[in-house]
Amino acid sequence: MKPTGFKKSIALPDGRTITLETGILAKQAHGSVTVQIGNCVLLATVVGNREMKPGQDFFPLSVDYTEKFYSTGRIPGSFHRREGKISDHEVLISRLVDRTLRPLFPDGYNYEVQVIISQISGDKEELPDALAGLAASTALTLSDIPFQGPISEVRVARIDGKFVINPIRSEWAKADIDIIIGATAKDILMVEGEMKEVSEADLLAAIKIGHDEIKKQCAAQLELAELAGKKAIRAYDSPTENEDFKKQIEAACSDKILTVAKAALGKNERSDAFKKIAAEYVESLGESLTDELKPLFKRYFHDIEKEVIRNMILNDRVRLDGRKLDQVRPLWMEIDALPSPHGAAVFTRGETQALATVTLGGADDELMLDKAHEIEYAKFLLHYNFPSFSTGEVKPNRGPGRREIGHGKLAKRSLEMVLPADCPYTIRVVSDVLESNGSSSMATVCAGSLALMDAGVKISGGVSGIAMGMITSKDGSKYAILSDILGDEDHLGDMDFKVTGTAKGICGCQMDIKIDGLSYEVLAEALEQARQGRAHILGEMNKVIATAREDYKPHAPRIQKIIIDKEFIGAVIGPGGKIIQELQRTTGTSISIEEVGNHGEVSILAVDKEGMDKAVAAIKNIVHVPQVGDEYDAKVKSIKEFGAFVEFLPGKEGLLHISEITHQRLQTMEGVFKEGDIVRIKIIGTDPKTGKFRLSRKVLLPRPEANNSN
Repeated sequence: MKPTGFKKSIALPDGRTITLETGILAKQAHGSVTVQIGNCVLLATVVGNREMKPGQDFFPLSVDYTEKFYSTGRIPGSFHRREGKISDHEVLISRLVDRTLRPLFPDGYNYEVQVIISQISGDKEELPDALAGLAASTALTLSDIPFQGPISEVRVARIDGKFVINPIRSEWAKADIDIIIGATAKDILMVEGEMKEVSEADLLAAIKIGHDEIKKQCAAQLELAELAGKKAIRAYDSPTENEDFKKQIEAACSDKILTVAKAALGKNERSDAFKKIAAEYVESLGESLTDELKPLFKRYFHDIEKEVIRNMILNDRVRLDGRKLDQVRPLWMEIDALPSPHGAAVFTRGETQALATVTLGGADDELMLDKAHEIEYAKFLLHYNFPSFSTGEVKPNRGPGRREIGHGKLAKRSLEMVLPADCPYTIRVVSDVLESNGSSSMATVCAGSLALMDAGVKISGGVSGIAMGMITSKDGSKYAILSDILGDEDHLGDMDFKVTGTAKGICGCQMDIKIDGLSYEVLAEALEQARQGRAHILGEMNKVIATAREDYKPHAPRIQKIIIDKEFIGAVIGPGGKIIQELQRTTGTSISIEEVGNHGEVSILAVDKEGMDKAVAAIKNIVHVPQVGDEYDAKVKSIKEFGAFVEFLPGKEGLLHISEITHQRLQTMEGVFKEGDIVRIKIIGTDPKTGKFRLSRKVLLPRPEANNSN
């Protein structure tokens, strides 16, 4: 017998309905819910450990979003034909949910929590990613885990000048603003998305509209929890506190910390100085520093260090490296940084440095993305690498983590906005972060923009990016907006947001906000300060290169396209791909064919002119329609007693009859030709019965003089 569940519906502005249901599926999870719109169904579950691991000093939250292939009636295309490691697409959605949920667990709650969101039914038009945050939050709200939500997430897109909440897939493709917002009913927590060079005011308007919808969705979650019988929040152990010990550390170390903070030291020197203060104080405690106090000292010293630096910035308007609040660190950059890549640039901002390279490829280099909803092909790739040496650390080299995937996506979506629509290449940008002290993702955007121009890719304009921060006083009376934040400022701040764009407007953004009651007026001020910082960086970039090179570099591959009649596609490919494979082998080119409408599009990629010319000539010969009167150098393929079969164009053969070889009458073909001989022929007509071409050699030979002697 089917159990009785509980439902709550949410009406979207356009009349579509989201339905939340609990009490039916996954009842052994500590909280579970299905979220449905149309045929799209997400199942979200949450489980939290009731015991904390000994010595646990951080909150181990994991969020995994997956799209089951069965949800859309597809079998995975992988070797094992089953879902495996979650894709980059799923990682990015998981990160959006994680970043919104994480700030809403109590300080010191270090019990492991696992959130799993799965698309178990798909819809061709409904986009599931905008529902993942709603699903995760509802599962947490229904559980007894101490979660200070609810939150929700919505997509806001501007389509034909109008803002739309959670647009359907076919409309979404036309959007010039596409952002996902995560928030509680009171505060914005997370914003991420891409825009086609829009203003700061337009971005703020989109955020406001999205937040209004989120308030409704948060209320619906609370109503569902009440219907289902909201569980009492579980008891848990809070961290041990010792206020007297904290005051002792504060009294002994605060002034020393402030002295170092004001010294405008470099990253490593400052870190070493703070460590020295801590080590000297620990040494002064001697045996009085018991095993129980050691973990407290580490936490308290960090908290005091953070508070001292925050107060210094708020009160003295001075930063750790001595800069003004709106000042960008010194910039250095160059293009043509490496001889072999098709484009290369180094971008350095303070102690952050990125080396970006561009590689140009053909259609065969496109990335196939096997998704639950469809198979996609990507022609623009951006890979972000963050090796441990960039921060002076020793760590094992592994594949890209979630952070790398997220940073790479932000840079990719920013540069993608300025790519030419008619670019024939598959483009791969690789950013290797060589130094890091604050926003290597923004350095990647700047370096990638320079490298694309260096490669000759005709982007519509340079793209710069800046990472911003904000610090507020406890009572909210003071705040400081920081341009081009350091790594230390990122950790101690209340908000960090990254904005990218051209001289015309914003292309991408990523915001994480931890301030209760942040006003839109302050957010507008922060965006304006970011615009000024972006403009400064872009101005310096333009001094190095302002527009793309006129031509690609000499060693870059060239692509030439030939439009052919649809009927010739098979002739170019040949049986089993024989002809096209042979062409690629003999010319050293890469050739791809795509059917576009009622014609075929042949793309030839070559690294040298000779190979390109040979391939172009060969393909033109294949698709050429011979006419009476045309002359060709034909190759003898076989010899018969009545003449020779010759190939005068690739794949096109005809009979050169014995009577058309020479003006003299030939009795036999013996000794006239051998296979492989090249013979000049002319098309003299067509057979009215068969339509085959009539070939002649003798019409091209001088006629012998008539014998007039008697």
